Amino acid sequence: MIKKNKIVRNEVILVDTEDKPVGKASKTEAHRKPLLHRAFSVFLYHEDRLLIQQRAFDKYHSGGLWANTCCSHPGDELEITKDAEQRLFDETGIQCSVKEIFCFEYEHQFDEALYEHEYDHVMVGDFDGDFQPNPAEVEAMRWITFSELEKEMAEEPQKFAPWFVIAAPRVMEYLKVGRKKYK
Repeated sequence: MIKKNKIVRNEVILVDTEDKPVGKASKTEAHRKPLLHRAFSVFLYHEDRLLIQQRAFDKYHSGGLWANTCCSHPGDELEITKDAEQRLFDETGIQCSVKEIFCFEYEHQFDEALYEHEYDHVMVGDFDGDFQPNPAEVEAMRWITFSELEKEMAEEPQKFAPWFVIAAPRVMEYLKVGRKKYK
């Protein structure tokens, strides 16, 4: 059983384009320079629905935008999927096993002094239960069908976090087609 841990990390793992660690930096420094660093994104699904979260409005970037169930920066204390499961529990109260399905690198500039440049490990988990969002992290959570999400992302992409619009279509494709191939 996972216990609420509330790990606060002010440091990120810097990586090269092949996800090999090359050092560490403060979150602030990594997001101001921008420095490529390791991250993870968790997508929980059940049948043809994804559980998405609206990020808390006072987050330092992407506040109020819709994103995947949970995302964060791993430390080096745990294996990355275990770290993701712990963070998922801390943010949402959900205890669920996840598995990595792909990685991607992206860079986004929010303003002249704030960037994301991440090597993102994307994970999925099958979940159908209750959740208790941490209000410091999450404004709201909701289930959405793949078709409703595709429509919303096409009509109002600005409502979604930049990494989400890249990763969500690939996750939905995996869940529709790919997972049958890889079971």
